[in-house]
Amino acid sequence: MSIYFHSRLAVLGLVLLAACNQAPPAADTPKAAPAIPGPDLATLTDSAAPAALLAYGRQYPGSEVLVRTRLGNIRVKLYDDTPIHKANFLLLARKGVFNETMFNRVVKDFAVQGGQTYGARTIRLKRYRLPPEFRPEHFHKKGALGMARYDDEQNPGRLSSNTDFYFVVGEKLTPAQSQAMAGRKLTPAQVKAYATIGGVPSLDGQYTVFGEIIEGQEVVDKIANEPVEPDKWPLKDIPIKVEVVK
Repeated sequence: MSIYFHSRLAVLGLVLLAACNQAPPAADTPKAAPAIPGPDLATLTDSAAPAALLAYGRQYPGSEVLVRTRLGNIRVKLYDDTPIHKANFLLLARKGVFNETMFNRVVKDFAVQGGQTYGARTIRLKRYRLPPEFRPEHFHKKGALGMARYDDEQNPGRLSSNTDFYFVVGEKLTPAQSQAMAGRKLTPAQVKAYATIGGVPSLDGQYTVFGEIIEGQEVVDKIANEPVEPDKWPLKDIPIKVEVVK
């Protein structure tokens, strides 16, 4: 064996040894998702939420959201004169809260409700409530967007849930029927709406209406006709995705 060959083996051994001692290239560190602006939901309380949400709504305005479901999409306009409910809905939509929920209560010819799940499917979110923003011009005609409320005996101020929203379905009513259901004098515009498109006048003045459907009413009608369990949960889940589009 030649000296030249021995020298090449020695050089090769040194190269291999050096390669073995080299540290592996560092893996790319995943970048953290950018923080979503707005108040920390964990810090909001019944008393603190209104001011925080009003400030958020002024800084980060919005006017329309898209609710995506397996039955189609629903485009919704949010009202400017219900600023607390509007800002709350925009905030939760942008933070992805509604994307972990589904329609959990479907009552044909009445309403479809979503935004929170129950039992083993409950989402983990601190509950705070919203002060009512009743406006006579925003009533429970078909396609209205409202916010649910709970614990009436412990909630004399009729504070709204922060997550549980509903779309009104209802039925067409004669003026006499709508007047009787409302339990108060209706305006001509309300009587006409309840007669021509339908709704649920008994809910007026009880729950805050803060928006209305501008596209996709037929999707809500499909949801309202889904088969349901005895507790009104759809037999086939209807997950929700909400996106601020304008």
